[in-house]
Amino acid sequence: MSGLQHAQSFRDLIVYKKSRQLQQEIFKLTRSFPKDETYSLTDQIRRSSRSIGANLAEAWAKRRYEKHFISKLTDSDGEQMETQHWIETALDCEYIDQKTSAQLLEKCLEIGRMLGGMIEKAELFCGDPSRTIREEAPEYIVTTNN
Repeated sequence: MSGLQHAQSFRDLIVYKKSRQLQQEIFKLTRSFPKDETYSLTDQIRRSSRSIGANLAEAWAKRRYEKHFISKLTDSDGEQMETQHWIETALDCEYIDQKTSAQLLEKCLEIGRMLGGMIEKAELFCGDPSRTIREEAPEYIVTTNN
C-alpha cells in the first residue's frame, strides 16, 4: 500500500475519471433518443450523470471538514443511483437494449462502490490540507489617520 500515490486534485481520483467516462457515454447515447424526450428523459439522465463528478469535485473542496466531505460524497452517490433509474427508464422505453443497460448499470455500481469506500475511509481524505501562500495576504481593512 505504500506504493500508492496521494491525489493532489479531484481530477486524480479514479472514481472521478470513471464518472467522466460514464457521463460522456450517456451523452453520446442520448443523442439518439427521440426529440420529444429532449426536455425530459434526455435532460434528466444527462444532468444526473454529470452531477456525479460535480459532487465529487465539491466533496474534494470540502475535505477539510469530514462531515461536509461525506455529505457531498453521498450526494454524488445519490446522483449515480438516479442515473441508474434513468438508464432503466430508457430500457423500459426501448431507447436502449438490455446489453447497453447492463453495461451502464455496472459502471454506475462500480462508481457507487468506490464512493462507498471513500465514505467509509473519509478520514484518509480529510483534515487540514497543506497549503502554501504564494503572495502576501491583502489588507482588507485599511485604517487611515485623517
